[in-house]
Amino acid sequence: MDRTDLCFAGPTRQLELMRAGELTATELVRAYLERIERFDRELNAYRVVLADSALAAAAEADRLRARGADAPLLGVPLAVKDDVDLAGEVTAFGTQAVTTPRRHDAELARRLRAAGAVVLGRTRMPELGMWPVTQSAFAGATRNPWSLEHSAGGSSGGSAAAVAAGLASAAIGSDGAGSIRIPSAATGVFGLKPHNGRIPLHPHGGHWTGLTAAGPITRRVLDWALLADQLHGPLAAEPDTALPAPPTSFVRAAAQPPGRLRIAVSTRGMAAATRVHPEVRSALADTARLLRELGHEVVRLDPDLLDPTGMAVFAPRYLRAVAESAADVEHPGRLERRTRIASALGRALGPAHRRLLALGARAAERANRVFDRADVLLTPTLPRPAMPVGELERHATVPALVKASRYVAFLPLWNIAGNPAASVPAGFTRSGLPLAVQCVGRPHDECTLLSLAAQIEAARPWADRRPPRYAANG
Repeated sequence: MDRTDLCFAGPTRQLELMRAGELTATELVRAYLERIERFDRELNAYRVVLADSALAAAAEADRLRARGADAPLLGVPLAVKDDVDLAGEVTAFGTQAVTTPRRHDAELARRLRAAGAVVLGRTRMPELGMWPVTQSAFAGATRNPWSLEHSAGGSSGGSAAAVAAGLASAAIGSDGAGSIRIPSAATGVFGLKPHNGRIPLHPHGGHWTGLTAAGPITRRVLDWALLADQLHGPLAAEPDTALPAPPTSFVRAAAQPPGRLRIAVSTRGMAAATRVHPEVRSALADTARLLRELGHEVVRLDPDLLDPTGMAVFAPRYLRAVAESAADVEHPGRLERRTRIASALGRALGPAHRRLLALGARAAERANRVFDRADVLLTPTLPRPAMPVGELERHATVPALVKASRYVAFLPLWNIAGNPAASVPAGFTRSGLPLAVQCVGRPHDECTLLSLAAQIEAARPWADRRPPRYAANG
C-alpha cells in the first residue's frame, strides 16, 4: 500500500497494518504531515498543525507497540476541531478574540489520547461556529476538496475537508445546528451527530444552550464506530447525567445487519417553503429505492413541526447562543462585525432562556411522534449541493442568517430534540459535487443508524471515491 492509499485507509485498516508490523505510527504521521504541507495551503483545513508533538506521540506509540502494548487507537493520527481544548494550546473557536492557551485537555481530547490517538492539529471553523460555511475575514475560506470554488461547509468544515482530502485519518467535529452533518454532506464523508450528551463536552458542557453534540467525522461507518466507542459515556464525576447505555458497542452495531426497518421519507424542512434541488431530490429517491431493495418498508411521512417557519423554535435560541459565546471571549473588539450584530440580536432577547428551552421541549415531543410509526426518518441532509465560496459573505448579516437557515432546514430540529442523526453519502451531482441524505434515529438510538448506514455503504460503497486533485499517488 503506497503512502497516499495509507492516508485514505482510515483508522480500522491503519490499526490492522500497525498491529501486523507492516506500518509504524511514525511513518503514518510523517505521511500525513507531508500531505498537509503539500495541500493545505489551498484547502485551509488546519488552523494549526502540531507536527512536533504529533511526531513525539507517534514515536511513543511505536515504543509501546514494540514492547507488546496496545490500545484501541494506538498511533492513529486524528485532527480536532478548534473548539476542543488541548493543554498548552489556544482554543480559538474560529476567532481572533481568544488568545490564552488552555491549561488542560478537554475530556474528549483526554479520552482520545488515553486510547492512543495522535493529534495532528486543530481544524478551522467559522467564528464561534455560527455559520454553515467555514470562512472568516482574517482566515479566508476552507475549501471543498471536490471543488476549490465551493465551501467545505461548517462549522466543522476544517475537520471534514481534512478527512475528505486525506489530511487526517479521521477528525472530531461538533454539531449545534448541523455542524457535523453539513460539512460531511458537502465533502462526501460520513458524519453522525450522536444523541446530545452521548459524548461529554466538558469543560464546555451546555455549549450553545445545550444544542451541541460532539462526534467523529470519518470516511467509513466502521471507523466512526471505532472512535465513538472510545469517546462516549458520562463523566466519572457526573454519573447521574448518563444517557441510557447503547445496547451494544458501536463497532458491533456497525458490523451487524439492522433487520427490517420501517423508514419514513420526508422533504419537509424547518425553514418555510424549503426548496430541494432536483439532484438532491433524485438522490433521496434513489436511496429510498435502495432501502426497499434491501428489504425495508419505506413510506412517506413528515415529522410534526411545532413551528413550520422554524424561526420561533430555533432562531432565538441560536442568536442567544451566539450572544453567550461572544460574551465569553477575551477580546470582544476583535470579533467580526457580523458576529457582533448577531450577538446584539441575541442579547436583545433578554432573560428568555427558560422559555426557549420549554419551547424546544415541546417541539422535540411533537417531532418525535414520527417514530411512533417509523424506526428511522430519511431526509436530505442539505437542500442543495455545497455553497460556492463567498456566497454568504455577499449578504448583510440578517439576510445572510436567513439564507443560512434555509441551507440547514433539515438539521437543527434534531439538535433541539437531541436525537442522533447521520449524514450518509448518496452520490454526486453532474458537476461532481457530493450529495447526501440524512438518517435520523429515535432518541439514544445511534446503533440502528450505524447498522443501517453500514448496510447502505456495503450496497453502494463510497469510501474509495477520492477527490481527484488529492488522489494521486506520491
